[in-house]
Parts: sequence; C-alpha cells; structure tokens
Amino acid sequence: MITHLAMTLALLNPAPSPSPAPTEKMEISEVSVPVDWDRPEGRAITLKVGRLPATGKAEGSVLIAYGGPGAPGILLTETMPQMWAELRKRMNIVTWDTRGYGKQVQGTSTALPCTWTRVPIPAFPEDDADFARLSDLNRGLAEPCRSSDPELFANMSSADHARDMEAIRKAIGEPKLTFYGASYAGFYGQAYARLFPGKVRAIVLDGTWNHSAADWNRELELTALQNEQAMGRYFASCEREACRPAFWQKLVAKADRSPIPAGAGLAYDGRDLQGLAQSFVRQGPKGWSALAEAITKAARGDASGFVPARGLRFPDAANGVTECTDWPRFAGRKDMAATVARLNRIAPNMGTAGTMATATLNCVGWPAGVTNPPAPLPKGLPPLVGAGAWGESDAVARVLAQVPGSGLVRHDGPGHTLYPSNECARGHLNRYLTGLVVPAPGTTC
Repeated sequence: MITHLAMTLALLNPAPSPSPAPTEKMEISEVSVPVDWDRPEGRAITLKVGRLPATGKAEGSVLIAYGGPGAPGILLTETMPQMWAELRKRMNIVTWDTRGYGKQVQGTSTALPCTWTRVPIPAFPEDDADFARLSDLNRGLAEPCRSSDPELFANMSSADHARDMEAIRKAIGEPKLTFYGASYAGFYGQAYARLFPGKVRAIVLDGTWNHSAADWNRELELTALQNEQAMGRYFASCEREACRPAFWQKLVAKADRSPIPAGAGLAYDGRDLQGLAQSFVRQGPKGWSALAEAITKAARGDASGFVPARGLRFPDAANGVTECTDWPRFAGRKDMAATVARLNRIAPNMGTAGTMATATLNCVGWPAGVTNPPAPLPKGLPPLVGAGAWGESDAVARVLAQVPGSGLVRHDGPGHTLYPSNECARGHLNRYLTGLVVPAPGTTC
C-alpha cells in the first residue's frame, strides 16, 4: 500500500494485525463476481463473505470494511467481535476478504499472486532523465505482480471493491446498502456512492480522506495546510529552541544541502525529516517531546532520533496495486516541479510530506492506469456520516459538504479512526447505522 501514511498515506494505515486466535467464528459463504466488471460475462473470481448474526431481532445488515487498502475482513471481525457487540443487538454484521489480497494479509478471496514489498519513497526527480528512470524503476517493481495475473492486477481499484460491495448487497438480500468503512475503505464508500447513489441507505466514513474532490490541485493544497497545522500544534507545545519554526526550517534546509547522519549508514535529507516528523506530531503531546529531542540532536549532527522504531528507516510506501489506480499521478517532471514548489510555499514547515504529491511517486510509470480518479459525489444521496480525529475530520468534512443533511463526529486530538476506541463516537455512529439518526452539527467526542 502506498501509505498509509505518511497519509503519507501512511495515515490510511494498514488494517490492524489480526490475532491468530479468533474468538467467534463467522458464518461463511461465497459470492462469485467478474474479475473485470466491464466484462460481466468474462472470468469470475470468488469473494469470501462472513456474517455475525444479530444477537437480537435483526433489522438489517451492516457491511463493514477495515481499509488497508485490502484486508482480511473475516479474520479481523472474528478476532474482535466485541467491537460490534452493541450494533449486533439490532443488525447482522457482514464483511468480506477483499479481492486480490490473499495469504500475505491472511485473506481467503481470490488472490493476486504477489509479494507486497515496502520501499523508501523516492526523491523527487531532478530532471527529465531522472523522471524516466523513476518510471522504469516503478514499472519494474510492479511487473512481477502484474505478470502473475494481468487481469486482476488491472481491476483492483476502490471502484472495483465498491462493485463487489454491490454484489454482496444483492447476495445478502438487502434493498439498500448500509456500510461502515474505516481508513482506506472510506474510498470504497465514496466510490459506491458515485456508482450506486440510488442504493445507499447509510454510509459511515471513519478516519478517511477526500476522494471526492472536484479540484484535485486544491485538495493537495488543503492536505498540505492540514499537515502544516499539525506541525503548528507541536510548535505551540513548548518554548524550547527546537519548538521554533525558524529553527526547524533551518534544520530542514541544512539537511537538504547535506543529509544528516542517523547511524547504521543512514542519512536523512530535509524531506525525510519532514516525513518522519509526522509520526511524532500525529501522536499529540506524547510525540511532541520526543520530536523536540530528535530535532535538538539533529541540529548537533545526529538524526538518529528520527529513526522509526519499526519497519524501514525512511518514509516508505508499498506497491500500490489499489492506490495507483485511485489517485492522480504526475505525468512528467514539469508538472511535478510546479506542484512541489506550490506546496512548499503553502506549507513551509512540512512541504509535500504526507500528501499524495509524495505518496504517488511510487505510481509514476505504474503499468495500470488511474481507473478510479477522485470525482465529486452525485446529487440526491441520503445524508452520510463521517468521523475523524485531527486532520481526518477536516478531510472527510469536505466529502460530507457535498451531501445536504450529512453529519460529522470530530475528535479534537490525535488518532486514526474513531469507532474502535472512542465510545462516544461509536454511539453516534451506531445510532446512524441503525436508525439513521444523523449527529447534530458540531458533535465532538
């Protein structure tokens, strides 16, 4: 996944690692769907679908997806059925293992034979030849996945997952869809609303971003401004020299001129520091003090405080078999350079870090097109509901603004998605999913 996140995409982080010991087994069935929804009579693939029956009188079914962008919905639900206990009093809980994501993420639907690899986000190409080399590199990394099943590889977008959701809705006999989408699965929900507006009963978008923008360049700018605001919270957290914007900008510029050693052969440039700083600022107060220490050490020539505790030691992404079909990518270096310059002016402290301008560098040269680009939602949708913490709530609010009567649950603090851990938000979302009660304007949890 291109992540999630910086959202770097790392925001839309991968789904939580499932426990090896399910606590409640789901009822399992299979749904056959076309691998290519534009060729419904062609080859079919299998989706494994699971259901936890309502514990009371069932009033309907809620289809849930955990994001990732792909996830083993069945195993995740079996390992944490208690999260859905209150909702189950009135609704069946239904989920599925998303197409393409197989054994590597413990899924059971038809898989794309592929090894998911994480790689550092590349540097911005400095000239046209460098841009061409990046294109060739990305294509080479993607080709083993593509060649294993070219048809499935080309049909892994969020719109394909949304069409799978419609097939599941029909299979379980629901007249309209009730859907909860966490993190990257919020893009499934937005795609479904565009494709099947007349079949929407209720959609919750929890901890997601705006894939429904009419002006993509403006959306990039707003994302950069959100990241700048997040860094601003850190600057306001203390009076140390390391908490001053001028000190930080000087450090970033110094690292761009000469990357700062971080131990074990590592050295970080300015964009690396900006990307890695996001993991600190998104933690809120818990991460701010650690960031101040890391900045202080880096100013003395030691950037080891920025080294992530786990995973690759640079801001990183993974192969974007779904993401690269969902998000616009740079067509050439001129387009890229203009965007980078604009975002650096708008966000002098964070620049492009944590935006799709950085995250989609791994999609340059990708051997599948952008088949599901961002687009506005249609008119006539019923009210939707969103939820989110810092940053995410602002992004989903821009989605909801397109649908009159929609509601938002905000958490004024750090975090990613609210339903799993915020009891207040869970209550509001459950009331909407069951009784279509939209949270009042200004609802906070």
